[in-house]
Amino acid sequence: AMSTALVGYSSSEEEQEEEGESRGGGAQGPPGASAGRPRLPAPAGLPGDPDPEEAVSDDSSRHGGRVRGFPHERGNWATHVYLPYIAQEEFLELLELLVSRARTYVPSLAAMEEFHLSLSQCVVLRYHWIEPFVRSLRERLAAFHRFFCVADQVKVYTNQNKTRTFIGLEVSAGHFQLLELVSEVDGVLEEFDLPTFYKDPSFHISLAWCVGDLSGRLEGQCLRELQDIVDGFEESAFLLRIQWEQIRCKSGNKYFSFPLR
Repeated sequence: AMSTALVGYSSSEEEQEEEGESRGGGAQGPPGASAGRPRLPAPAGLPGDPDPEEAVSDDSSRHGGRVRGFPHERGNWATHVYLPYIAQEEFLELLELLVSRARTYVPSLAAMEEFHLSLSQCVVLRYHWIEPFVRSLRERLAAFHRFFCVADQVKVYTNQNKTRTFIGLEVSAGHFQLLELVSEVDGVLEEFDLPTFYKDPSFHISLAWCVGDLSGRLEGQCLRELQDIVDGFEESAFLLRIQWEQIRCKSGNKYFSFPLR
C-alpha cells in the first residue's frame, strides 16, 4: 500500500556517507559511492549531495545499481524536510541487534548511518528557489513547540518504485503533531508547485535498507522477531520516546535548521 511507502528516496542517496555528516527520514543514508547526486531524504541529513555544478553523469554501476527517481540536472537541488534523530550509544546497540537478526533473513541489509523522520518527500528545487523556500518554511514553522513521539513499532517499507526495502520504527504516539507539521510543510510545497507528502503517512525512522523489494522475506516471522527484540530491550522505553527539538531542511549540500520552541 502506498501509505507505507517510504519517503521518496531519490536514488542516489548513498554517496557521501564517508563524510559522516549530520538524513533523509531525513537519510540518513545507505553506504555509497563517490561523487554526489540527489540523495535519499537523509536521516539527519543524508549524506552529501552534489553541488549542482558537479558532474552529472549517471552511471548506475557507481551507486549499487540504484536507479534515480528523477533525472539529475544542473541547477536542480534534491530537497527534503525532516526531523533529525540523534542516535545515542544505546540506540546503536539496539540497531545492531535488529540488523544482525534481520540479516539472517536478508543478508544484504545495511544499517543506516543517520536517522530521521521525514516530513516531506524528496523533491527537486531550482537553485534560485532555495532561499524563498527556506524563508517560507521558517515563517510557517516558527510557532511550533517541541513535542514527544514514541517510535517503537517495527515495520517494513518499500520506496515507491520498489527498488529498495527499508526496516523502520513506526510512530505509535505523536502522530497528530506530526500531521500538523506536515500540513505546514505541505503548504510551502504547494506554494512552489511541488508534490506534497503522502496522504495517511506512516511516520517512521528508517533503520536499515537493501536494494530490491525484499519485503516478503522481512515481513511475518522476521518482523515478529524484530519487534520482540525492541520490546525486550532494556533501554527501549527511554530511547524510543523522542523529544523533537528542531526541523531540518536539506537542499543539495546545504542544511537549514528550524528550532522548535
